[in-house]
This record gives sequence, C-alpha cells and structure tokens, in this order.
Amino acid sequence: MRRSLDLLYDTAAWLAALAMVGVLVMVLASVLGRLLHFNLPGTDAYAGYCMAAAGFLALAHTLKKNEHIRVSLIIGRLTGGARRALEIWALTAAVFLAGLFAWFSVRLAWLSHVYNDFSTANDATPLWIPQLAMAFGTVVLFIAFVDEWVLELRGERAHDEDNEEALHNE
Repeated sequence: MRRSLDLLYDTAAWLAALAMVGVLVMVLASVLGRLLHFNLPGTDAYAGYCMAAAGFLALAHTLKKNEHIRVSLIIGRLTGGARRALEIWALTAAVFLAGLFAWFSVRLAWLSHVYNDFSTANDATPLWIPQLAMAFGTVVLFIAFVDEWVLELRGERAHDEDNEEALHNE
C-alpha cells in the first residue's frame, strides 16, 4: 500500500512538472508570436490553466515531503501526549477541510461538464477540462492527509524535529 500511495504522490508531482513546462511553452509561444507577428489565441488562458494545474497537482507531494509552510509556534513547545493530541486534532481538521475541498472541486468540474460551461476568453475551452487537474490534485491531497492522519494515529509519522533539513531551508 505504501508503494502505491507514494507512486500516486509522485505521479501527481510529475504531472505538476509537466504543467510547469506547459506554462513555459505557452509563454514562449506568446512571446514568439509577438516577435514574429503571428497570434496564437488562448495562450494566456492556457498558461493560466497550466499554472493552476501545477499548483494543485503539487500539493500532496509537497505535504509528504514536509515542505508545506507550517506554523509551529505552539506545537513546537509541546511534548508527549499534548503534542500528539494537537497533531491528531490538526490532522483531523486538515482531513475534513481537504475532503470538503476535494468534494467541491470534483463537483465543480462535474457541473461544468453537465452545464457545458466554456471559457469566456478567446480560447473557448470547456472549463471541466482544466478543472480536472484541480479536482485530481485536491483528491490526492485529501488522500495524503488521510495517510498522514493514519500514520500519526499509529505513531509512525515523522515530525519536524526528526527532519533537520527543515531547519536549514532559509
């Protein structure tokens, strides 16, 4: 199961990297179009879609690598049972919020498909297509938070003080 979850997180990260390449390609196409006097309609919109996809698809991988910004002012001062209780509470809240986020993201993409929503920009893209990346990214983030929550309940989760690298990223 661990291998499958890690593969899911890595796949989402690779898709995020491809989306970043998509941003680069769209920006370069726009710049070259201006220099060489041709127009590729929709490059701005597609760059935006790719940027949003990159952000959402990278969320779970970033969480699993302990790279999310986390305010540890209170939890860093706690030890033992109090720290564990606060970790479980925070992860429970995160699972709930990520679940809501995933539910509404999937629902948004589905409703955009059902109601045949199109972009109002000159690209006229069916909106459910770029919204799929957001929906997939939020579902994978929800799975990652459930994974972290289960690891914490089992006592197998690595904490910030176990990761010295996090202290030296400034």
